[in-house]
Amino acid sequence: MFPVSTAGLNQHPTPFYAYNLTLLRQTLKAAATAAGKYGYHVHYALKANANEPILAEMRKVNFGADCVSGNEVSRALETGFAPENIVFAGVGKTDRELTLGLENNIFCFNCESVQEMEVLNELAGKMGKKARIALRINPNVNAKTHHYITTGLEENKFGINFWELPELTDQLLPTWQNLELIGLHFHIGSQITDMKVFKKLCLRVNEIQAWFLGRGIKVEHLNVGGGLGVDYHEPEANPIPDFETYFGIFKEFLKPEPGQEVHFELGRALVAQAGTLISRVLYIKKGIKTNFLILDAGMTELIRPALYQSYHKVENLSSTKPEWRYDVVGPICESSDCFGKAVVLPETQRNDLIAIRTAGAYGEVMSSAYNLRDKAAPYYFE
Repeated sequence: MFPVSTAGLNQHPTPFYAYNLTLLRQTLKAAATAAGKYGYHVHYALKANANEPILAEMRKVNFGADCVSGNEVSRALETGFAPENIVFAGVGKTDRELTLGLENNIFCFNCESVQEMEVLNELAGKMGKKARIALRINPNVNAKTHHYITTGLEENKFGINFWELPELTDQLLPTWQNLELIGLHFHIGSQITDMKVFKKLCLRVNEIQAWFLGRGIKVEHLNVGGGLGVDYHEPEANPIPDFETYFGIFKEFLKPEPGQEVHFELGRALVAQAGTLISRVLYIKKGIKTNFLILDAGMTELIRPALYQSYHKVENLSSTKPEWRYDVVGPICESSDCFGKAVVLPETQRNDLIAIRTAGAYGEVMSSAYNLRDKAAPYYFE
């Protein structure tokens, strides 16, 4: 069950996001310890959750910031991340966003297309600066996850394809005097729970690095992205991902050059289990084939089930009565506004508190004001 008492939760108007700071700190400590054994560098992916109290905990364990928009770069800077610890990825960086990164001398731009590099070279030249870049290369490795969050196949929009590299390295890069190639970047997807996928990534990165070395190009940094998944089905049994195994796979199979630094960009794995969406039952509606449990939270507070058909564990925090089955739905005027069908819960009544677990990543950051909904507030618990 959710670790915060019902009495404590009842102090706040629903719906709201409840963040367990104790679990967050335990998770970050586990990740930092496991990565530190091998001297790996971790950058936290702000797209998972950009709340300032969350970012403050990231800084305490000396994680950097992985940003995918200019506003995320600004948030990282405003909340105390040093520019030399900020990486900027994203397939569609605007001129304004690139300029922002240049003005603040961020550590690295993860570049995803030839044209992006052309634009960045021109902007840097106008400012009298040299932009540090990493090439985001599409390794064509199947992440074996939902197709909406797979990013490393040639059919995806992300990254530079391998067949583009000869012209890029032999003809184009030597002409861009305002760019400094410092790294290779890879990211194959999100919510990856099959660890064999990361082994395949390592072997592919080794092959691609060998290709660069064969052309006399040695970079200082290898960035292997993130993607480590969490247990949405059993958040109590597995609150902290297996960081030891995750980083251990890279230690065993990735072959960096002597002195080469290895970077990771973790998001979901660090924050997902620490967040819960708390809602209240508005109505119980009995149907012909099912009973509907109608909440005051909807897809505007947690869109993942509607967008990805993803599973989130639903708990009744108020009742211990005999079990029933419910379709758990929200108030939004869309039939897709559903958190789960035939969910087994104690017999539920109006005003019961409901917890939708593992909502710390891609919950609040993806919320919207659709139907002119008020934004749900975050609250933090020890």
